[in-house]
Amino acid sequence: MPVYHETFKIQSDRRPTFHDVTEQVQEALRKSGIKNGILVVFSQHTTCSVLIQEASDDTNYWGTELLMQDLENVLEKIIPTCRTEGQYLHPGPKHITAAAGRDELPSWSLNTDAHLRSILMGRSQSIPVVDGQMTCGEFGRIYFADFDQVRARERIVRVQIVGE
Repeated sequence: MPVYHETFKIQSDRRPTFHDVTEQVQEALRKSGIKNGILVVFSQHTTCSVLIQEASDDTNYWGTELLMQDLENVLEKIIPTCRTEGQYLHPGPKHITAAAGRDELPSWSLNTDAHLRSILMGRSQSIPVVDGQMTCGEFGRIYFADFDQVRARERIVRVQIVGE
């Protein structure tokens, strides 16, 4: 059974970011030549998620779609943004020492909220492919969400397609 794998990069900001990656994923599907099977969009980053939702059309002044801003507002109530050390149990002293060994600033470890949000939202989506088309629904879009607010980073989106 054929397997196709592709990655592409996106740039996050120093705030939660939501990237509509639907077009890049559709292009990967087209290049794969697979007509029927399963397509997986995956984040290897532990502070990021992959979501399927409809496009909101409207955006706020930061360019965030309003539905994604609503999601961010809800998550803020459930898992407040980490603003200072000691707010969450993680990171502990061993983690800070390990991070320093990787030349990371201690403040970069104050992203516990992003890890918890990623756990809650999930890091991948599996999408059935039928007759060469993703079955995301009429309004379904694929978003790569980066919940980390401690620094902007380049992120990798992984797409793997299995089928025939």
